[in-house]
Amino acid sequence: MNKTIRDLVAKFGKLPVPVDQVADDADLYAAGLTSFASVQLMLGIEEAFDIEFPDNLLNRKSFASISAIAKTVDLIRDSRKVA
Repeated sequence: MNKTIRDLVAKFGKLPVPVDQVADDADLYAAGLTSFASVQLMLGIEEAFDIEFPDNLLNRKSFASISAIAKTVDLIRDSRKVA
């Protein structure tokens, strides 16, 4: 999953540094992720993983790092299994 997320961050994140130089737990906002880019990233993640972010997960914390994004995607997937 992290590779897919990294590919999406590279495509939509518009970071000033190559995504392969960003650690999984590094702060993407400190690396240059903007609010606009995070929205584009969210849309890309929704399409790639066939999920929809609920309102309560549309926050900076959900997109803070590659690890945080992976955990959020897992959380959404798990909640779909229960529903």
